[in-house]
Amino acid sequence: METNLFDRVFIGVVLFVAIHLAWMRFIEMYVPLGVATALSIAIILAIIRWG
Repeated sequence: METNLFDRVFIGVVLFVAIHLAWMRFIEMYVPLGVATALSIAIILAIIRWG
């Protein structure tokens, strides 16, 4: 499926929110939320770059 930049950014933002919600529910007591932010940004950049 062909995607444009808006589609990729939208998918990235949705994943950003989903990762943070799951992180806060299951992982935050062991690993700080900053790690989730770094992971989410890396995923967003990969999606935008390689779509």
